[in-house]
Amino acid sequence: MVENFNEKADFIWSIADLLRGDYKQSEYQKVILPLTVLRRLDCVTEPNKEEVLERHAELQEAGIENVAPSLRKAAGGQVYNTSEYTFSSLCNDPDQIESNLHYYINSYDEDTQEIFEKFDFSHQIQRLSEADLLYKVVRQFAEIDLHPDEVPNEEMGYIYEELIRKFNELSNETAGEHFTPREVIELMVNLIFNEDDEILTTEGAARTLFDPACGTGGMLSVGEDHVRAMNEDANLHVFGQEVNPESYAVCNSDMLIKGKSPDNIVYGNSFTEDGFKDQTFDYMLSNPPFGVSWKKVKEKIEKEHEEKGYAGRFGAGLPRTSDGAFLFLQHMLSKMKSKDEGGSRLAIVFNGSPLFNGGPNSGESAIRRWILENDWLEAIVGLPENLFYNTGIRTYIWVLSNDKPEERKDKVQLIDAQDLYAEMDESLGEKRHELTDEHINKITRIFGDIEANGRSKVVDKEEFGYRRIVIDRPLRMSFQATGERIESLDDETAFTNRDEEVQEAVKEALYELDSETQWMDRDEFIDAVDDCFESHGVDVRKSVYNAIERALGEQNDDANIVTDSKGNPEHDTDLRDRERVPLGKDPHEYFKEEVEPYVENAWINESSKYHDDQDGELGVVGYEINFDRYFYEYEPPRPLEEIDADIRELEDEIVELLSEVTE
Repeated sequence: MVENFNEKADFIWSIADLLRGDYKQSEYQKVILPLTVLRRLDCVTEPNKEEVLERHAELQEAGIENVAPSLRKAAGGQVYNTSEYTFSSLCNDPDQIESNLHYYINSYDEDTQEIFEKFDFSHQIQRLSEADLLYKVVRQFAEIDLHPDEVPNEEMGYIYEELIRKFNELSNETAGEHFTPREVIELMVNLIFNEDDEILTTEGAARTLFDPACGTGGMLSVGEDHVRAMNEDANLHVFGQEVNPESYAVCNSDMLIKGKSPDNIVYGNSFTEDGFKDQTFDYMLSNPPFGVSWKKVKEKIEKEHEEKGYAGRFGAGLPRTSDGAFLFLQHMLSKMKSKDEGGSRLAIVFNGSPLFNGGPNSGESAIRRWILENDWLEAIVGLPENLFYNTGIRTYIWVLSNDKPEERKDKVQLIDAQDLYAEMDESLGEKRHELTDEHINKITRIFGDIEANGRSKVVDKEEFGYRRIVIDRPLRMSFQATGERIESLDDETAFTNRDEEVQEAVKEALYELDSETQWMDRDEFIDAVDDCFESHGVDVRKSVYNAIERALGEQNDDANIVTDSKGNPEHDTDLRDRERVPLGKDPHEYFKEEVEPYVENAWINESSKYHDDQDGELGVVGYEINFDRYFYEYEPPRPLEEIDADIRELEDEIVELLSEVTE
C-alpha cells in the first residue's frame, strides 16, 4: 500500500500505462480522473454497505419513494450506493464487468450520479470494454485504498491536482490553468481571516466562503481546515462555481464526502450563468485563469455592462478581451455584504497585468479607479516566481474589503515577498519554489502590523492616481516647390479627387514658382501660391490648399511658427507629449514647474476631450499600481578610479596573453 501523496499519485498515474495505444495521451484523464473519484466514493460507502442495503430493502417493501434521507442516515453521510457491488466484487466477474459497473454507478444517489454525467463516463466504460481494458483498469484501482481515514481530504486534494497537472502537460493545455499550491492558499486564507477574531474564537460563529472559479475545491477546503483548526465550534459554509466539468465533478464529490450540500457547488460559467445570483458572502477566495480570453462570452458581458451599469456586475469597466481576470474580481465585489451586515473580505491571485495594463481611458484603469476611490483595496502581496505548477511568472495576491479597519482607511499596503521562498528538492512542472510555514507566518505578521519597512510600504490610495494632460508645441514649417514635392501631390486624396483638368492646372501653376526659394513662413508661401493661381486662372477649395501644404512643406525648427486664422499657434502632432500629473496637484502649477522651464513655447491643450469624464476637470484620470517602483533601491555606480583600475588590469592581462601567443 502506498504511503504518501506522491506515491499514491504515482501509483494512479501508472495505471494510465494500460491505456497506451488505445487512447491518446491527451485522453487519459477521461478515464483516470473519474475512476479515481469513483474509487474514493467506493471506499467511503463500503463500510456501511450492509446497513444501506438492508434499509433500502425495507423502504422498497414499504413502498416509500423518497428514500434519500433514510439511506443517507444509514450510510452515515451524503453519499450512498444501493447495489451489492464494490470495486473488489466487480472484479470477481470479469465477463460482466461492463454491465455491472454501469449498474453500480447508477445505484448511487442522484447527486453522485450527476458527477459522473459531468465526466461523461458511460461512454468511456463502453470504450474501455471494447478495448478489453475495463477489467484491467478497475482491478488496478481496487488495489489502492482511498478512504478518508487513509487519505485525508487535504492529501486527496494534492493527488487530484497532481493528476490534473500531469494531464494538462500531456495535452499542452497550460494557458491560464495554474492550480494554486496549498501553501499559497494557506497564505490567502490567513490574510482574509486576519482581522476577524470572532469566527476564530466565538462558539457557534458562522460565516460563508465563496470561490467563483473553484476548480477542484482546494481553496474551499483549506478555508474550512483553517477555521476548524482555530475554532472547532465555528461553522464555515463553503460555496463555489466551476466551468470545467471534470474539475466540478471532483470538487462536488469531495464536498459530498465531507457531508456538504451539493447545491453549494454549481456548474457553469460564472460570468454568463451566475449560480449565486443576488447572494452575498462573508469571505471570497479565487485564483482565476491568467490571461484567458473572454471573447466567447463577450456579447453577454457587454450587454450587462451597457444595460445595467453599476446595478450589474461589470459597471466599472471591461478589460481587454484577452484577459478576463478583472471580470472575476468585479463579479466577486458584486457579492460583498453591506457594511451594515458586517462587510466582506476577499483575496484573489493575479499576474502582473491588472497592476498596470491600460491607460486612463481603458477598462482596466477604470476598474482600478473604482476600487481605489471606493477604498476597497487593503493590500497587495508580491509573491516569488516559480510558485505555480504551470507557469514561472510572478504573481500577486490582492486583498480587498468594503469595511476596512480605521488604521487601513485611505491606504494600501504593498508587501514585497518575492525573495521569501525555499527551493524544492524536486520540481513539479514549473514549480521550483515553495512557501514554508515560516514564510507564511512572516508575511501574515507583516500584513497584520501595517507598518512601513523594507518589505512593506503603506501608500496613500491617491498616490496611484494621476491626471494625463496633453502638452503641445508649435508647428514650424518651411515650403519649397521642387518637382519631386509637386509630383507627390498624387499621394494626396484631396488633390486626386479633383478633375484631371484641375489637377493639371494646379501642377502647371506650381511649376511656375521658383524651385530654389524656401519659404520660412506659411502665410508668405500661401500668398505666393495665391498669386500664382490667380495668374493661371486656377480656383480650388481649401482642402486642395491643405494638400499642397502637406506635399510641399516640411517641419523645420528654424521656420516661423504656423498660426491659425485667429493668430493662435498650431500644434505639431509629432511633438505632442503627454504628462502624468499626480492627483491633488494642479495641472497648471505642474506645467509651470515641470514643463515650461524646459520646453520653449509649449502649452497645455485644454480641449474638452482632454478633461475627465467623471469630474470634468482638466486631465483624464488614470490609476496604475507600479508595485516594483516602491521597492526599488538606487545603487550608485562604482567610483571612476575603481573602474579605471579594473580596465588597466584587463589591459595588462590582454598584453600578457598576446605575448604568450606571439612566443
